[in-house]
Amino acid sequence: MKKFLSSLLIAFSSSAVLLGSFEVQAQSLPKPIIAAKSWVLLDATSNQVIDSENANLQIEPASLTKIMTAYLVFNALKEKRLDLAQQVTVSTRAWKVDASSSKMFIDPATPVSINDLLFGLIVQSGNDASVALAEAVAGSEDAFVVQMNREAARLGMKSTRYANSHGLPSPDNFSTASDLALLASRLILDHPEFYKTYYSTKSFTYNKITQANRNRLLWLDPTVDGMKTGHTESAKYCLISSAIRPNGSGQRRLISVVTGTDSDQVRAQESLKLLNWGFLNFDTVKLYAKDQAVDTPEVWKGSQGKVKIGFTQDLYVTLPKGSAARLKPALERKDPLVAPIDKNSKIGTMKMMLDGKPVVEFPVVALEQVSQASIFGRAWDSIRLLFK
Repeated sequence: MKKFLSSLLIAFSSSAVLLGSFEVQAQSLPKPIIAAKSWVLLDATSNQVIDSENANLQIEPASLTKIMTAYLVFNALKEKRLDLAQQVTVSTRAWKVDASSSKMFIDPATPVSINDLLFGLIVQSGNDASVALAEAVAGSEDAFVVQMNREAARLGMKSTRYANSHGLPSPDNFSTASDLALLASRLILDHPEFYKTYYSTKSFTYNKITQANRNRLLWLDPTVDGMKTGHTESAKYCLISSAIRPNGSGQRRLISVVTGTDSDQVRAQESLKLLNWGFLNFDTVKLYAKDQAVDTPEVWKGSQGKVKIGFTQDLYVTLPKGSAARLKPALERKDPLVAPIDKNSKIGTMKMMLDGKPVVEFPVVALEQVSQASIFGRAWDSIRLLFK
C-alpha cells in the first residue's frame, strides 16, 4: 500500500479547519515523479496538501519572494493606505537595483503609478518595481522587509525569512515549498480580485518595452491563471502555478509549488504534470455548509434545552477518486454541555473516517448563544446531573 495523501496545517485567519496531519492509504496510486528539488501540490479548496516531496527543505525562493511583496501591497491597497492611481517617485535605490537582473525599467525622472508597478512586479518580475513598491508601502525597503517577516510569522510561515523585497540571493532570504504554498493560497483567498487582475496577464508594456510573463503555463493550459516564476543561478528554476477546473457543480483550485528544476521548460512541464495528476486522481467533496446544524445535543442549566452545533464555514475534503461514498462522520462531543455557551465556542470534533481510519477532523462549534437558566432551573439540573 502506497502513501499518497498527506495534509498540511494551513491556518487561514478565516478558516483554520485542519487540526493535524493525516494520511490515506490506497491500493494503487504511485506518487508522481517530479524532477525538482522540492514540490508541493495543494488543494486550495479543501486546504489540503495532496502530496509533496521535501516540502520542508530550506530553499532559496528567488523571485517567488515577490509574492509576499505583492501580498503586502494588496493589503495596503485594501486598507486604503495606497491607491492604484497613486504616482510614486522612483528612488535611486530602486533604479540602480542589480542591472543584470530582471527589471521593468523605471526611471527617477518619471513618476510611475502603483498599478504599473504591480504589473511590473508580477508580469515582468521587475526587481526595480519590488523596491519601488516596498518604499511606497513602508518608506524604505529595510522597513518593508521587517513587515515581510512579521507577516510571514502571522501567516504561519515558520521556515521563512526575508532579507529583501525581490529575492536576489542572500543567505538571509530563504523559505520552503510548504510555506510558499501557504502564502500563495492566502494571497488568492484574501485578494481574489487583485489576483485575477495581475497574475493571469500574459505581457505588459512599460517605457515602450514589452515583456512577456515568464509563466509558460498561461499559454499551455487555459485553466491556469497564475502565479509566479523564480530563477537565480543558485536557486535554479522555480514555479508556483495555480489552476481552477470544474468540480461537480462547482469549481476546484489546485496550487503547485516546484523548486530547483534545471530549466524554464522543465519547471513548466513538471508543474503541469503535478496539476494534471491532482485533478485526474482526486476529488474535492463538500462535507457541510456554513451554519448547517449537524446535531442538536442537550444543554444543562440553560435557558433552552438544546443547542444547534455545526461549522462557521463550508467544509471540504480531498479524497482519491471513487472513495467519497465510503466516507463516514464520527462526532465527538464535550458532554455534558453546561450553560452558558457562547456562540462559536468549540463543542467537539467531527472526524471523517475512510475505511475505519481518520482522514481529517474539524472543530464543531455552537451555532447559537445559550444563556444560563434561572437559579431554580440550574439547581434542578444540578440534581439531575447527579444521576446521569
